[in-house]
Amino acid sequence: MSADPRSTGSRTRAVPCPPARDRMRPLPWHHPKSGEDDADAPERVRRLLESPSYRQADEDPALLQLPEMRGVRLDLDYAKAERLLERHGIRRTIVVFGSTRIAESAAAQRRLRDARARLAEAPDDPDARREAAIAGRIAAKSTYYEVARDLGRMVGEACRGGDPHDLVVMTGAGPGIMEAANRGAFETGADSIGLNVKLPHPQYPNPYLTPDLCFRFHYFAVRKLHFVQRARALVVFPGGYGTLDELFEALALVQTRTIAPVPIVLVGEHYWKRAIDFEFLVDEGTIDPEDLALFWYAETAQEIWDGIRAWHAHPDRPPEPIANISSVAP
Repeated sequence: MSADPRSTGSRTRAVPCPPARDRMRPLPWHHPKSGEDDADAPERVRRLLESPSYRQADEDPALLQLPEMRGVRLDLDYAKAERLLERHGIRRTIVVFGSTRIAESAAAQRRLRDARARLAEAPDDPDARREAAIAGRIAAKSTYYEVARDLGRMVGEACRGGDPHDLVVMTGAGPGIMEAANRGAFETGADSIGLNVKLPHPQYPNPYLTPDLCFRFHYFAVRKLHFVQRARALVVFPGGYGTLDELFEALALVQTRTIAPVPIVLVGEHYWKRAIDFEFLVDEGTIDPEDLALFWYAETAQEIWDGIRAWHAHPDRPPEPIANISSVAP
């Protein structure tokens, strides 16, 4: 048996017990040095408290924006969204990409009428002619808004009666095609996710997102990581540079086997075959013929949804595509 550490021979030393502290009684550090002893002391203390060096590190925005804090910002950018997605039980997503400029039919027709009115006032103005022509082409693409909206409804309906977070629509949170997909899910009462990103000019998330599942990222790379991490399918509508960036990121990750295969659906075969000549890349030897099987084309929401379900039912496909997130980070 070990000796009682409080015993010394026959003597027993009492263990000190601190008295209960009067929490109302001020302690020396509770007040700054009085001006009665040093007239300049209060002003010196004020300057100390206001100095940037005195700010606690996690409460110092200027510190967090320094170039050498980029690693910390990357960690925070990833960790905040990841924590909230996990807390809400988000496990699988259908990710929808597409142009911010493709609006619903009513809005597209208003813009077309306005553009044609300006052209009527200045028929010889080349800018007015170009604006009217583009407005007409965008108006013709408003059908894609309805396709994305229908797809959002289908995903929302798929979880009705089950776990509402088992399969959730995820977009870049913007207007256009992204708004349409979020809107479709919203109309079924389902949650949907938006991953916005900081830009040099103000922007707003679309109004159909679940407030607790709408995020804003500092880094595009971390945002794209979250796009692929839980994706059960990536559905890509007509779009510009941003959409192309997201599409090629996904294709490269699957092609290089950095992530497990995942359905990649290009909506609007005519648009995509004009925008990207994949066959030319095969002919030039810069991609393999098998790389054409990394995606397929679709035109309607039903076709997209049926294709995704068939893909996951195929016995040769992995049931749960999981992203290797460490390889996606910059």
